[in-house]
Amino acid sequence: MTNPSATNIQKYNGKTLPSALHKISELLHGKTPAVFLDYDGCLSPIVKDPEMAVLTPEMRETLQKLAEVCPVAVVSGRDRANVEGLVKLDNLYFAGSHGFDISGPGNMHTEPGGAKAAIPALDNAQVELNKLLTGVKGVLVERKRYAIAVHYRNVPDEQVQRVLDAAHEVLTRHKELKPGPGKKVLELKPNLDWHKGKAVRWLLAELDLNQPNIIPLYIGDDLTDEDAFAELQGSGIGILVGEHDEDTAAEYRLEDVEEVQAFLEALTLFVKKE
Repeated sequence: MTNPSATNIQKYNGKTLPSALHKISELLHGKTPAVFLDYDGCLSPIVKDPEMAVLTPEMRETLQKLAEVCPVAVVSGRDRANVEGLVKLDNLYFAGSHGFDISGPGNMHTEPGGAKAAIPALDNAQVELNKLLTGVKGVLVERKRYAIAVHYRNVPDEQVQRVLDAAHEVLTRHKELKPGPGKKVLELKPNLDWHKGKAVRWLLAELDLNQPNIIPLYIGDDLTDEDAFAELQGSGIGILVGEHDEDTAAEYRLEDVEEVQAFLEALTLFVKKE
């Protein structure tokens, strides 16, 4: 387990981010949390092969116990069915494909955001990318229902630019798509005004959680999570896990997946006591 200092205040791009682990009472202000989390880098460490990002039994138990005392949703760039299969809990909500595909208890299943119209462009872009990137060692073109993730984490440094150039070349041919940068990945996503932040807003409204006694918490590690951090400013709390290369709209920080688990466990106990 990570062993933070007493204050664990980190400077992040000129912004001071205190540790959420030591500030639960301050975060909640006497309210009940509604918890939203990214998957990769938050519930499971970032790994070279996305299919190896397996949830530990301990983290699964932590999520299950938290969901018994407050609403919990996993908001991921992964396909919704994929992340749902990794978590294997039926008392959570799941927003996959950056929020274009949402499911949850009570047979909830909806696809807000209008991404179906972009499927033909995604089909064509997938074929073009595979052709352009033939022979590039380590590249992974991962097709999702409503996105294509071009992973270059395992690509030699001298070939990374070729990968990025190919992705941008394909994007110029398909105005229905837009880029979505991340950690060692560039995604081609539907060119629509929809993202993780809007998915969180949709869930808050759909689940009748826009109440004065409820405070949304969003925990994420990637650039795509910044949309959710920004969306909740003034009405919720953003918690950044680790760091990325841009400025952040988060207000608090957790060091790694182990600290996320410790925070969720402490949060569960705190809510039970209230």
